[in-house]
Amino acid sequence: MGSSIRYMGKWIKRHLQPLKTLLVLFPTIIFIYCWLLMVDEQHLDGSNESLTNNITILLWHWPYGTRYSLTGNVCLRDYGISGCVLVDNRTLYESANLVVFHNFELKLHREHLPVHLYRPPKQKWVWLSLEALQNNGNLSPYNNLFNLTMSYHPHADITVPYGKLLERKKPGLDFAIPKNKSYEACWVVSNYQKSHKRSAVFQELNKTLSVQLYGHFAKKPLPKEALLPTISRCYFYLAFENTVSPHYITEKLWRNAFQAGTVPVVLGPPRRDYEAVAPSKSFIHVDDYESIKALAEYLRALIKDPKKYNEYFRWRQNYMVHLYTDWRERLCNICPIYRRLPTQKVYADLRAWAKW
Repeated sequence: MGSSIRYMGKWIKRHLQPLKTLLVLFPTIIFIYCWLLMVDEQHLDGSNESLTNNITILLWHWPYGTRYSLTGNVCLRDYGISGCVLVDNRTLYESANLVVFHNFELKLHREHLPVHLYRPPKQKWVWLSLEALQNNGNLSPYNNLFNLTMSYHPHADITVPYGKLLERKKPGLDFAIPKNKSYEACWVVSNYQKSHKRSAVFQELNKTLSVQLYGHFAKKPLPKEALLPTISRCYFYLAFENTVSPHYITEKLWRNAFQAGTVPVVLGPPRRDYEAVAPSKSFIHVDDYESIKALAEYLRALIKDPKKYNEYFRWRQNYMVHLYTDWRERLCNICPIYRRLPTQKVYADLRAWAKW
């Protein structure tokens, strides 16, 4: 009997000791638990910057059917932009902060808006087009559906130009003006239509100036790797837009002329629109001359005067060209301005957004 009582005492002492320890630590455990709850609530209400900056952009369909890989953290890895996720998987629709729709496929009815799906209240729909305003087709079916516009036009909520100039950290002319100039002017054109203003200007200009033609229209297509080297051999490049529209300045200026290392002769929006994005002495505007013949005579005079011709390259001492060629980069650039975008905006008349 005595041995049984001693055994029971040892058993109680052995099993109560952890309980006593737990009672001593109980207030500390409660404190830690409450602190974790508080931190979690802070995460939910947006005080954690890494979470609030993490937005999901869903591209509903790829522009012109060309797909790019979205594997990994594309924005951070390729463009140094954090807190942004690009997806093209439509099953993620309800979790997307922004859904981007490219207008070209909508215009041709190759794609359609998901109006039949539940749309989260805070989700924003973005209308995207880099075409000239008058070439976007009938936009009235999309009234009262889109929250944001994305275009080259400065009136867009999200402006995505074809290119831009970046200021050099250390000014200096590290760009060598090509010396192998062989032709007076050149023009790469595939969409040649007599009704275009540029076609009439070309026909008149070609009476005085020798213009080398390339592209499908001239039956002299240029492979991608030969484009810039070929254009660099020309003193001037005809950066003629196929549509004259406010602020519509495409890769014809940024890539075909600036990146090739030639002087662009531009035809498109007014000079003030070009001067809004490029130095005034970096291009020659068709509208500055009383006649096309006068323009041709000025170009020939520049060819004969290297000093005056080279003045059109001075801007390169302070700037370098950045060309946007990847839709992923354009989409990633939404992220840094996302918090500044309108929150309650809806376009009642999508066609009138640019006030053109």
